[in-house]
Amino acid sequence: MSDAQWAAIEPHLLRNQPGARRVDDCRVISGIIHVLKTGCRWCDCPPEYGPSTTVYNRFNRWSRRRFWTGLVEALARAGAVPGSSAIDSTYVKAHRSAHGGKGGQAQAIGPSRGGQTTKLHALTDVLGRPFAFMLTPGKVSDMRAAPTLLARLDKARYLVADKGYDANGLRAFLRSRNTVPVIPGRTNRKRSIDYDKRRYRHRHLIENTFCRLKDFRRVAILGGLILDLSSASHRWRGFRRCRH
Repeated sequence: MSDAQWAAIEPHLLRNQPGARRVDDCRVISGIIHVLKTGCRWCDCPPEYGPSTTVYNRFNRWSRRRFWTGLVEALARAGAVPGSSAIDSTYVKAHRSAHGGKGGQAQAIGPSRGGQTTKLHALTDVLGRPFAFMLTPGKVSDMRAAPTLLARLDKARYLVADKGYDANGLRAFLRSRNTVPVIPGRTNRKRSIDYDKRRYRHRHLIENTFCRLKDFRRVAILGGLILDLSSASHRWRGFRRCRH
């Protein structure tokens, strides 16, 4: 990591943890990024980043504590510009050995047209920087995941999305929060939908975000992900899709 990147991350690291003195955080996190970027095995992580077991254990332990999710949210609060946000999802192919989470854990893997996949849902700010993520099995529709993800959207004047998010319930929810939906209508609607076509042209920014994320091999081909959809199920009842 560069000095500027480390300066942004360091204040959010876990402090005063029990146990032996931690190996240098900057070196170990750089090793984690190397593995995620190249897709190599943890045991093949270069020794310059420290013992491979230390790199793996740090990643695994902090994942269970949801540290990485908290880090993304903290960095987003510090620098995100959510005046105009975009929501979308992308499929990520699951590795052949991704199934079989320990302890009967529910995995975010399910059948879709592309086979066994995970679906990555994201919110980006006006500059195309992601500030909220959600993982679901590949068969989960965009609208089913939208309530949980949009609960993390604050003070956005506009929300840009494609036709997959065209639902009267979602539009009413956004307007109740003083957010203008920039969502084109489906072709089977009886009444046409007016939307800001100029602002909609910026939807490519979230597609660019997904392309950058998939430059990381560990994201492009997932090895197994954990998901809890229970919090989304009750919110979905109020988001039933209307036909017209």
